Amino acid sequence: MEVATVEIAKRTATRPTWAEVSLGNLRHNFRIVQQHVKDGVAICAVVKADAYGHGSVECARALQEEGARWLGVTSLDEAIPLREAGVQTRILLMTGFWRGEEEEIVRLGLTPTVWEPGQIELLEKAAVRLGVSRHSIHLKVDTGMGRLGVAPEDLPQIYSALKNAPHLVLEGLSTHLASSEVLDAPSVDEQLKRFEEVRRGVRSEGFAPSLIHAANTNAAISRPESLHTMVRPGLALYGYYLPFERAGREVSGGKLRLAIKPVLTWKTRILSIRNMRANQALGYGGTYVTKAPAKIAVLPVGYADGFNRQLYSGGRVIVRENYAPIVGRISMDLTLVDVTGISGVSVGDEVVLLGSVDGLNVDALEHARLANTNPYEILCGISKRVPRKFGS
Repeated sequence: MEVATVEIAKRTATRPTWAEVSLGNLRHNFRIVQQHVKDGVAICAVVKADAYGHGSVECARALQEEGARWLGVTSLDEAIPLREAGVQTRILLMTGFWRGEEEEIVRLGLTPTVWEPGQIELLEKAAVRLGVSRHSIHLKVDTGMGRLGVAPEDLPQIYSALKNAPHLVLEGLSTHLASSEVLDAPSVDEQLKRFEEVRRGVRSEGFAPSLIHAANTNAAISRPESLHTMVRPGLALYGYYLPFERAGREVSGGKLRLAIKPVLTWKTRILSIRNMRANQALGYGGTYVTKAPAKIAVLPVGYADGFNRQLYSGGRVIVRENYAPIVGRISMDLTLVDVTGISGVSVGDEVVLLGSVDGLNVDALEHARLANTNPYEILCGISKRVPRKFGS
């Protein structure tokens, strides 16, 4: 008996809220950072947290094609999809690993960050079991951040473990600066001084790590003394860096500026337009009340998409080459904006939530200020239900 079959087309998202990711801008930013730190300094391009919400696989491929020799991720879970996608660069696991992951790390040729003797012992045993003669690791030192890393006074235990691990090679030595955006923070100088003392101690024990790294994006821009043989830019690759401060005030310009471009533009379309009378309360809690008759556009985007709820106070979008203020509280799936006075607005019009149009700009720094957070959280917070569209 013959059985009829029906091929069902794969469904694509039709909700009109999406993010456009410019891989061309990403490549540009990588080149700008490389020019800034000079050719002799290796770049570990950070693609953790799904490349800060931009799409880790696609960004990793573009960075690899642009010449990145290293990529930085948080964990094994973030590294595996890159290897499965054919990414062959060196990959640094910046926050170590869990017991039981060591064999997969060795098998995939990943470079783990370590800071405890037990981690070294696990990796040594995994290398022996898999017949790997030499596997590289990076040692992280806590110079004052207080998160991960071996305390300088505990280094003798690390030295002992390394000397008992002939299948491992200490390729890198790293630390993390707690206040790199604060130009007059004495803690940064203190951390760099401790790190230099540790580096000398490591060498005196007979180890010769070739990759020394302390600088993230802001340190790479503002602290040339932190530019050892590797840097770990993340945010700069996606077009941003934290505002710099001195004496408690924001400073910018001159050597503190890089010619980088935002990589992500977030868009939606107008779902509905409503004509409201004066004294009409809008949204949950009625926190916004129209002062006069108003034309209100309803956007199919909300905090479930990562559109921060704090934007209802001072936030804006771009509609038909005009700014339109957000009015009323942002809800899970919908946002209201006032389009009164914007000529020709209609259902289906494109709206820019993050991005630039003809000299108008709403960026992640603006969102961050309104939400009392930083651009990292704004970008990483754009949820998975917002499809990413990749372009050159």
